[in-house]
Amino acid sequence: MPASFKEQGGAATMDPSSLRRWITSRLMSYLFAPQQIARRRVKAEQRRQQQRAPHTVEYFHQIDDGYSHLSAQLLPSLMARYAIELDCHLVGPPQGNNVAEPELLSRLSRCDAYLIAPNYGLHFPEHSDAPSATLLSQAAAILSAQNAADFAQLAAPVGAALWQRDATRLQVLAIEYGNAPTQRVEARLAQGNARRQALKHYSGAMFYYAGEWYWGVDRLYHPEQRLASLGLDRDPGAPLLAPRPGLQRVSSSKAAALTLEIYASLRSPYTAIIFDRAVQLARESGVQLAVRPVLPMVMRGVPATREKGMYIFMDAAREAIASGTPYGRFYDPIGNPARRAYALYPWALENGRGIELISSFLRHAFVLGVNTGTDRGLEQVVSAAGLDWSVARRHLGATGWEPILEANRVAMYEAGLWGVPSFRLLDENGDQRVAVWGQDRLWVIADAIKQFVESVD
Repeated sequence: MPASFKEQGGAATMDPSSLRRWITSRLMSYLFAPQQIARRRVKAEQRRQQQRAPHTVEYFHQIDDGYSHLSAQLLPSLMARYAIELDCHLVGPPQGNNVAEPELLSRLSRCDAYLIAPNYGLHFPEHSDAPSATLLSQAAAILSAQNAADFAQLAAPVGAALWQRDATRLQVLAIEYGNAPTQRVEARLAQGNARRQALKHYSGAMFYYAGEWYWGVDRLYHPEQRLASLGLDRDPGAPLLAPRPGLQRVSSSKAAALTLEIYASLRSPYTAIIFDRAVQLARESGVQLAVRPVLPMVMRGVPATREKGMYIFMDAAREAIASGTPYGRFYDPIGNPARRAYALYPWALENGRGIELISSFLRHAFVLGVNTGTDRGLEQVVSAAGLDWSVARRHLGATGWEPILEANRVAMYEAGLWGVPSFRLLDENGDQRVAVWGQDRLWVIADAIKQFVESVD
């Protein structure tokens, strides 16, 4: 029996839910360790060579998704830059338990695409309404008539006409390149959805290469670097097509007029890898900081699939590696461990250590692999946060924290944000300057702070 298991009490003293948490935590820590990711990539390349197969990147395009339109604009450049075959699939939106708030996510994809497009040299119109069903059907019919190579070339022009509500342009494209009948469109969608499901994913704007999934332009730098490492870059040394955005840091007393809200969850891998950096950005720039914790989705009764969980943990691990952020020894704090820590939050806040408590909890759960569900584990969290465990124990059964977290969730949703971590930058009047969802959007906040400081100089 592993020593780590004995330290948690052994099988004789573990209830079934704790045992499942232990097993899952150890498995996730093992699967997504850097050395295991590297080992799987080596094996994937060995299999490809044995099969004498080409380097094939698969792309899954969702017509009504803003992120897909950004990705589509890079498909021709991706084929030109790297010695790959690109296989394009048409897919529908996520279904079932893979997406908790489909309408909210769809609207966010359009707003977010407009916000980030200029950073990548791409284009997306400023509006939050979805295209009409008629235009969506026309766009799907055009793309369904194409082979893989033509799909990659036409996805962006078709998307541009769609998002600009240009019915005339879509008709011209249909005449020039073909227009598949409804039955063919349905078949293409069914094939794309089936292929995506077979590869164990659920979303649009996704790239798949040799066992790994990559989401949209935000993650394209991962497969770009991977393809380059295999000698497939036709222009080695040139800038990546979609490099990871950096943080534009400023430090100014003028930034004190701004407030950065951080919506964080104690069970979120993405929160774990960005929380300390977001706090550091706020403190270095001089903005006011307001941390607003929310209850994890799964603890609010929102189910999660295995496919979604596996992708999130893999993606978070890659993002942590890329940013040099400590991460990886994981002990799932779902349920009672998170509740006990949330119960301590109002008390920690009163003592000026609310941020430190959240930071410490995330570090112990996602970096140090501590079982935060035990008194021993939570004591480590509390002590590292600069708080007195003997006092903290009296607050473990405290109530009143639930309405605080629920109010934070409502505020997050009202801002049009979908999940955690999310960020809102407010001006001196409390009005929203920018709101973004995701650990990969901190650069947007940094840019907004910089622009504000420069505007008042």
